[in-house]
Amino acid sequence: MKTLIGGAIGAVLGLIGISIWWKPFLQLLAGAIPVMLLLGGGLALYLGFDELKDTWKKDETTDKVATGDVEKYKKEIDELKGEIEKLKSA
Repeated sequence: MKTLIGGAIGAVLGLIGISIWWKPFLQLLAGAIPVMLLLGGGLALYLGFDELKDTWKKDETTDKVATGDVEKYKKEIDELKGEIEKLKSA
């Protein structure tokens, strides 16, 4: 209940403050919007580049696994098939 009353008082005081200081509020808003756009755009660029680097790393690792380990896995599968046949016959 205290939070509700505090929130209502804060909203009313904020509304009164904006109505009294309308021009300074608009000046603050006009100065803050370009800065926020600049920071948001920089963050988006960084995150997009980081995601792109992750996809490059993922492609490199799948190529290495596909070419280098195929023979090893084929041998392992053949060995496991042989063990299964031994267990079936026992």
